[in-house]
Amino acid sequence: MLLATAFMAALVACGKGGQASASQGGKPLPDTLKVVTLYSPTSYFIYRGEPMGYDYTLLDSLTRQKGMVLDLKVAKSLASAVEMLDSGKVDLIAYEVPITKHYKQYVLPCGPENFTSQVLVQPKVKGEAPLTDVTELVGKEVYVEKDSKYLRRLQHLNDEIGGGIIIKEVDADSLITEDLIKMVSDGKIPLTVVDSDIAMLNRTYYPDLDVDLQVSFPQRASWAVAPDKEWLADSIDAWFAGDSPQLTNAELLKRYFEMSKAAPSFRFDFSKGYISQYDNLFKKYAPQIGWDWRLMAAQAFQESRFKPNARSWVGARGLMQIMPKTARGYRTSVSKLNNPEVSVKVATQLISDLDRYLLKYVPNDKERLKFVIAAYNVGIAHVYDAIALAEKYGLDPQVWDDNVSKAILMKMNPKYYNDPVVRYGYCRGTETVNYVKNITNFYEQARREISA
Repeated sequence: MLLATAFMAALVACGKGGQASASQGGKPLPDTLKVVTLYSPTSYFIYRGEPMGYDYTLLDSLTRQKGMVLDLKVAKSLASAVEMLDSGKVDLIAYEVPITKHYKQYVLPCGPENFTSQVLVQPKVKGEAPLTDVTELVGKEVYVEKDSKYLRRLQHLNDEIGGGIIIKEVDADSLITEDLIKMVSDGKIPLTVVDSDIAMLNRTYYPDLDVDLQVSFPQRASWAVAPDKEWLADSIDAWFAGDSPQLTNAELLKRYFEMSKAAPSFRFDFSKGYISQYDNLFKKYAPQIGWDWRLMAAQAFQESRFKPNARSWVGARGLMQIMPKTARGYRTSVSKLNNPEVSVKVATQLISDLDRYLLKYVPNDKERLKFVIAAYNVGIAHVYDAIALAEKYGLDPQVWDDNVSKAILMKMNPKYYNDPVVRYGYCRGTETVNYVKNITNFYEQARREISA
């Protein structure tokens, strides 16, 4: 089974089996399906203005195929989501609800069923075999979030093997799960423990990690409906067992948990005297937005490595990696995005609009440039959120470096992406901060090496 080791997403119907019609027990499916989910890097998030996530995409597919309108709400915690289900405010929780004795009192499992466990995140070191047994943790330092389930599991494991694990607790306000994973990749800490789905997602960004050693028993989880809505659970189970949802599921598992998202390492050669074969396009369109053409070239390099047929894991296309929805918004056919000039033209229109939207928040032209680049990467909604967080927590909302850049990193932490001033939830802030840094560094070198 795909991902059967650490993230055993068997994803089968929840025990009902068989085929079912659009109505079970004489009850038709509702015209509008009221659903609650949670922001997370796997379940639901907004990227460049588009909703994404494993659970969200399956849910969108369900409502479209069944002809229902999706009414989606976001809870701040699983407990809040269960309360909304119990009170009748929603029909379905589209998020991984643990299948345990506790939750079975309140919900009926249905739909995609996942198996996750806690796993050890360790670096792949050439010439050294990875740890393959929990007893090998004796004498090793393992960093985990303070007051977390990972800490509790590690403490229990330490007792089970007779002690010897050196447990290092870190403050969850300053460092969270994804930070610790990156720190293992960067060699700053030796080991950490996280859930297997989060580990496998992050391994697509950091391929130098090993996440195969389980340190806990697998935990089953699935979507859920209220206990008195067995007919709805049956309908969702029957839908999920169909060929089309299974194909969609397989593609999503590959997209989120297998497909590499790490930018390939590439040292650019400026000695040629030019940047790319598309320099004339950058020179033609960059003046329309007041940019140095070398800055636009830097952005194209970061987006696609100058590959006009590039396509990202989220569906962005072409030289400037335009999202299909963005292209349609500028009355451009998605089929034309592999045309370099079309791609640069749409990017120019988008950059112009982003600059205009951000003008009142960041009046300084030079400073606003970094905000625009960040918004191009992750979407302007998250930049607005980061500005609001910066203002609330004593950072300068009109300065990117060490201010709003810090705030956008905060949007990886549930404490902050659930903050009342935040409207658009989780985003992978590390990618945006690195994106801005990489483009500005490339541009500065291009200014020194390539004539205007």
